Amino acid sequence: MSVRRFMINSRSVCDGSASFDGGTYNHIVRVLRLGTGDAVQLVDETGVVYSGTINEITKERVGVKILSAVLPAKSNADAPQITICQALPKGDKIDLILQKGTELGAHNFRLFGGERSVARIRDGQQAGKLERWRRIVAEAARQCGRPDIPEVTWHPTAVEVVSDISHELRLILWEGEKNHSLKDALSGGGKPSSIIVAIGPEGGFDPLEVGQFSRHGFKAVSLGARILRTETASIAILAVMQYTWGEM
Repeated sequence: MSVRRFMINSRSVCDGSASFDGGTYNHIVRVLRLGTGDAVQLVDETGVVYSGTINEITKERVGVKILSAVLPAKSNADAPQITICQALPKGDKIDLILQKGTELGAHNFRLFGGERSVARIRDGQQAGKLERWRRIVAEAARQCGRPDIPEVTWHPTAVEVVSDISHELRLILWEGEKNHSLKDALSGGGKPSSIIVAIGPEGGFDPLEVGQFSRHGFKAVSLGARILRTETASIAILAVMQYTWGEM
């Protein structure tokens, strides 16, 4: 039987031991029914892999004795860091975007409320939504064997999501763009160190939003004759960029 791997926060590790509760506890004790003496691997948000054995189980917490720690490998270290800047879609489509985006190597996700987003998040819901989204990417990273966990942030509007952008290549997918294609943008020069791609909700971007992104250095590009669903667009763009510049 292979050793089970779990995603944890680095703050859970201290003085050669790890201790945690919540969802990880439930998964270890109630779902997998692991016990004292069982070997486990723990991976924190920086990609460090800890090997150890369970040495304590209480009614609320699991304790693990750390036996070794391995720093993350730096394969293809010059690959660009890709950020998905996604307007909030309807229903559970964001779950698919986060899951598959994590599998395809997105460095982080900047989620925001688009002018044409049907789904809305009230002020009191933000913390709960963020916690849920971060659990989704952590679980996706664990499932696909990824050593790090993408960051997920929330921004209520397009104005706020572009306020601190510093990426070298900035693209916005817009069906209203007729002159510049994604292919043109990706073949126009050398490999960028970082990329951010803005993707609209089901109804696309409002032209005023496109202007806002443009003022912050985003280049509007089209995907040609095909108009992709918002959840398909993020998967497609990541696959194309990983093939072009990444590890695929």
